[in-house]
Amino acid sequence: MNWPHDPDGEQGSEGRRKYGHAIIAKKVDEETDFPLQTEEFLTSHGQDPVRLAESKVVAVSDIFEYVQKSVFEDFIEFHQEIGQAMRDGGLWTYEAPERAIETEQV
Repeated sequence: MNWPHDPDGEQGSEGRRKYGHAIIAKKVDEETDFPLQTEEFLTSHGQDPVRLAESKVVAVSDIFEYVQKSVFEDFIEFHQEIGQAMRDGGLWTYEAPERAIETEQV
């Protein structure tokens, strides 16, 4: 796909150091962008690439297909809605490692 910028460049995953939420989060300024209008955000960033996994890149607009809100009052609300949208759309790729439970042997 012809992205408006390199999915792994500084505007994207920063050399594959950031994925999913982190890429979207850096597109907003917590101090000045809220309340944030979904439509305005998509006009500015809808075609930007978001690396979800090693071999999967989608557009911001693909994630926002599952966003329910049209206005976000603050960064936390925005971040929570993006996470829910990613889960609802089957785009959530994080899998927590199994937690090792250590037991003391007496």
